[in-house]
Amino acid sequence: MNLPPFHALVCHPDAPDDCVRVIRVVADREADGGLRLGYRLEGAVDRLRIPDGGLPVERLWAHTCFELFVLAEGGEAYREFNFSPGGQWMRFDFSAYRLRIDSPALPAPQLDWQRSGDALRLDARLPAASLPAGALRLAITAVVEHADGSLCYWALGHPPGKPDFHHRDGFALALPAPTP
Repeated sequence: MNLPPFHALVCHPDAPDDCVRVIRVVADREADGGLRLGYRLEGAVDRLRIPDGGLPVERLWAHTCFELFVLAEGGEAYREFNFSPGGQWMRFDFSAYRLRIDSPALPAPQLDWQRSGDALRLDARLPAASLPAGALRLAITAVVEHADGSLCYWALGHPPGKPDFHHRDGFALALPAPTP
C-alpha cells in the first residue's frame, strides 16, 4: 500500500516557536474527489493555549488551529478552512486574494481531534462537494497560540515579509485530479 508522504510545516522566521518541535501533515486526494488530511503537532503542548470549543467561529484563526487553503489549479478563487482543537470549524470563500465573498452551504468536514502527551493530532475529511473539481493547489498552515497569548505561524512555505497564509506563494502543494 502506498501511503502519501508527510509534509513538514516551517515556522515563520519572524516569530520562532520554542514550544513546538514539528508540525507534519499528510494530504491525500480520494477517488471521489474528497480530501483527507492528517495534522500532527509535537512539542510542549502544555505550554500552548488549546481552545476547548468556546471560541467565536469567525475568529478560530486567531488561536491554536490547523488551516487549509485550497484552490483549483490555475484559478483565482480559493477556500479557507479553520479547524479548532475544540472541534469547531469555519470556512471562508474568496474570489481572489483576500476578497471575501458569501459562502454557499456545503457539507461539514469530518473531524477527529486527539491530544496525548506531547502531541496534538487532527484527522479531517473534506467531502468532494466542499472542494473544487480537478487538480488542486493547497496551502497547509497552522496557528499556534502560546500560554502568554503570543502567536506563531507555520506553513509549507512563507512568502517574504510578515506571515500571510493567503499569499499565492503559500499554495505550495499540488494534488492531481482524483482518479476513479
